[in-house]
Amino acid sequence: MANSAQARKRARQAEKSRQLNVGQRAAFRTAIKKVVYAIDAGEKDKAAALYNDAIPVIDRVSGKGLISANKGARHKSRLNTRIRAM
Repeated sequence: MANSAQARKRARQAEKSRQLNVGQRAAFRTAIKKVVYAIDAGEKDKAAALYNDAIPVIDRVSGKGLISANKGARHKSRLNTRIRAM
């Protein structure tokens, strides 16, 4: 447990940051899953619309450092490739 005032404050900040990161990560995963489910169902128009909604979520998460920029680009590329292949 934190013994100094500085360490207690850092523990509070870390917990607050962790809570925010959990929400952002969940939104990221949900956005990707929605697109994948639409692709699997064969609904190209819906998948394209959901992909356009997912792009800002992916960019926001990668911009904040929750995932690397390359991982964000990889997700966008793979989803877009699957939509175009429909």
